[in-house]
Order: sequence, then C-alpha cells, then structure tokens
Amino acid sequence: MAVTKEFFGTTADGKAVDCYTITNKNGMRADIITYGAILKNLFVPDKKGKAADVVLGYDKLWMYFKNGSFFGATVGPIANRTKLGQYRVNGKKVQLPVNDNKTNNLHSDKELGFHKRLWEAESGKNSVTLRLKKKHGEMGHPGNMDVEVKYTLTDKNELKISYHATTDRDTVINLTNHSYFNLAGIASESIEDHSLTLYASRYTAVDRQAIPTGELPEVAGTPMDFRKPKKIGKEIGADFKQLQNVKGYDHNWVIDGANGKKRLIAEVSEAKSGRKMQVYTDLPGVQFYAGNCIGKNMGKENHPNHPRKGFCLETQYYPDAINHAEWPQPLFGPDKPYDSETVYQFSW
Repeated sequence: MAVTKEFFGTTADGKAVDCYTITNKNGMRADIITYGAILKNLFVPDKKGKAADVVLGYDKLWMYFKNGSFFGATVGPIANRTKLGQYRVNGKKVQLPVNDNKTNNLHSDKELGFHKRLWEAESGKNSVTLRLKKKHGEMGHPGNMDVEVKYTLTDKNELKISYHATTDRDTVINLTNHSYFNLAGIASESIEDHSLTLYASRYTAVDRQAIPTGELPEVAGTPMDFRKPKKIGKEIGADFKQLQNVKGYDHNWVIDGANGKKRLIAEVSEAKSGRKMQVYTDLPGVQFYAGNCIGKNMGKENHPNHPRKGFCLETQYYPDAINHAEWPQPLFGPDKPYDSETVYQFSW
C-alpha cells in the first residue's frame, strides 16, 4: 500500500495542482487530483490480471477546466437538479443560479461549484483527504462551510469516498461523486452490455426537464426494473415516457430499506473482462445515469468520449428533495454536520 504525489499542472491563475496516487497489493490504482477533488484514473485488473483504467476523463488538466460532463468530480454543495434554482430554509428563499434548461439549477454552479475549486490535500497510509472552504452566500448558497472528502483504497479492493461537512447556518448539502465507469476499460465504446442490478423498487419520476414530479412509481413491469441483473442497453430505447423525457436512464432510484446505515445498493458486471463492481452507501438514493448526453471530445489515451461510453451511480439524497418535505431531507446546520460514505468495491 502506497501513496505518492506528483505535480499535474497549474490553474488559470497559476496555482499548482497535484495528483495523488494510491495503490494496493492487488494491482489497483486510484489517481486523485486536487482540482475538483476529481477521481482522474482508476485502474482495476481483469480476470487475466491485466489492469485497465475504468473511469472516463482526460489526460490534461486544462481539459478539466471545461468538463461539461463532470467526469470524476466531487459535486457540491448541492448535486443534481433544483427546480427553478429555489428552495426555502427557515422561511427564507434561497436563489441558486439558473443554469439548466434556462429554468432550473444543476450541480449548484457550473463554474463556481466544488468540481471547479482547488482543494487542499493531505495523504495518509492508503488515503488522500481533500479540504475546501465555502463562504456564506457563494452561489447563492447560505452558510460558511468546511468540506472534507477522503478517498481510501483498501486491500479488499474498495474505493471508499467519505464526506464530512460543517456549516454555521441551516443549509442544504447533497454531495456526490460524478465518476463515469466502463468496466471494460476506457478503450471500450459502450456500456450497454454491462449487467446492472439496483436494489430499488421505486424511482423518482421526472418531467422533460429532468425535474422530479413528486411521484415515486414502482419499477415493477417497466424498463426501470433492475432488481434482477439486466443489461443496461436491453430496454434503454423502449417506448416509455420516463426514458424519452431524458434520452435514456437518468433517474434517481429509491434504495430499498435505506435507514442511514451503509448497505449494498447496486452491482455491475462486464462479462468479457470479468470485472464486477458493488456499490454501498448510507444515503437514500442513487442516480443511475447511462451517459446519454456525454459530450463528444477526446478522452484519455486518445480514446474519444461520446454518449453511452460510461455510466454513473451517484449516491445522493433525492434530487430537489428540499422542495418535497415528505422525502428524506438534506438539511444540515450548526448542530447537524453532514457525514456520509460510499464504497465502490471491485472483483475480477
């Protein structure tokens, strides 16, 4: 087990960006950069012992300055969508930037969000801890905030992402990691042959702008049912309004039995490589996004990025939850810090 650090480049204003590399005894390797607290690379062996990078992204730092698909990024303070960019806390209206479909908010702020910030970092025995401060009122978001994200790679082949945040005012916090996985490796063209299981009997229905309607339909009898292993591409083009609304899978699944304790919520496998991934979290929801709208550009090792090349399993509170009082609430304050952990565990 080892952690090393290398210079990766400089920001537009000349500040150094570092890349921390964590390795384990089984041939896994995770590279994390201090810009955006981004998971840049994740190397996982296949059934023959050959390691390949299984997350989409870029080789050069400057390409992350745009990063319209949020490859590998730590997203916050509020991940996913907020209707009209508005919510209320203690009776006071909060207005976030309107940056999605000219009506709503997506991922807090596309330029000032946590994915575009330079984080301070400290390495441990098999981990990297990144820290960030957010000022009250930034992005319209209330509260001075101290945020910590810790990546840990274990010899059990777990990539653990632990989150901790404190704030001096009541505010919404909904952090996630926006990595796009392709278990066949970044040279593979599509994730539609991956087999997915989601331990969720319901999902949050959305309108044509991907805003939750408030309904939590059952997945049974619909293309949204992944309670048993199913290839991602099998029904992605079905004549089903929810899929048509967002060009495929891009919904929050309501995790069965979620109670604030870490549990297995998803499993993914890719037959040719033999790689498998299990996802654990203590959060109530997970956004399964099939990469329907990945921008066409050049990715790592001259492999092009394009739609359906990677999928996301973003653990979270439900999108726009603060505007649905009946749902689990991502509301935190001086006496209630935010703490959560998500684990991606691999086998081959």
